[in-house]
Amino acid sequence: MSNVFVIGAAGKVGKRLVKMLSGNGHKVIALHRKPEQAQALQACGADPVPGNLMEMNASGLAGVRRFLLVSAFPEAARGTDTSAGFENYMRVKKEADVRLASSRLDWVILRPGTLLDSPGTGEVRAGLAIPYGNIARDDVAAFLSALVDRPDISRQIIELTEGDTPVEVAASRFNAR
Repeated sequence: MSNVFVIGAAGKVGKRLVKMLSGNGHKVIALHRKPEQAQALQACGADPVPGNLMEMNASGLAGVRRFLLVSAFPEAARGTDTSAGFENYMRVKKEADVRLASSRLDWVILRPGTLLDSPGTGEVRAGLAIPYGNIARDDVAAFLSALVDRPDISRQIIELTEGDTPVEVAASRFNAR
């Protein structure tokens, strides 16, 4: 299997992803900010590494061949009264998308709908442009895990919501570019 560096490993999607990847035989290196997060990540099967992405030198990404970015669905909260903080969050997500898409890296940008803590179903709707909807964090992590195992999927932006297609089947529908 491969080495996988997970940024945001202590987050709600990140922890789920770490468990899945390590359970599938990947060596997972998990970035975390708070010292108390290390033990929980180790229990999930990861090698925890303390750090803050904002303070990491770009050379720390040297050797990275593939980058999977969890972004935001463009329609998230549109038409509602959002806070300045949310608007800034969306602006930063879009900026990250633009920078990654213009890089020379092998990348996939995943844009999930509204994230839910309910148990995943293992079924999703994935496409280049799909209607906005909800998705369980379990299913986002499962789809990311499937993407890790599909290095042929490259340089694509994928939108993801709950659906009726098994995760592995949905991921397999994307062709190499």
